[in-house]
Amino acid sequence: VQLQASGGGSVQPGGSLSLSCAASGLRLDDYAIAWFRQVPGKEREGVSCISTSGSTDYSASVEGRFTISRDNAKGTAYLQMSPLEPEDTAIYYCATVAGHCVFSLGPITTVHWGQGTQVTVSS
Repeated sequence: VQLQASGGGSVQPGGSLSLSCAASGLRLDDYAIAWFRQVPGKEREGVSCISTSGSTDYSASVEGRFTISRDNAKGTAYLQMSPLEPEDTAIYYCATVAGHCVFSLGPITTVHWGQGTQVTVSS
């Protein structure tokens, strides 16, 4: 089983990036998919989650700027990010999720993790 996160990079504030999370060795439609991010020295933060039925949830810090989606036929989930802010700088990880996919309901149960992709927003 493998999750491959990609699409990170360096952009200026106000710019856009689109992250991908490609799954192999599992049926993606069996799981909700979540994106997390982490800055070195800080706690990991849940960013967005999409359920198996397509319901979405976002943290308050990205609501209205990020869009999560999934293509089960391609075995891939996506996170479109725009406009990006310096505070979005972090390593972004994708994970499969068992159970609920709503951050406000409490901790999300993750099953598989990708390796992370760096997003840097700086002028």
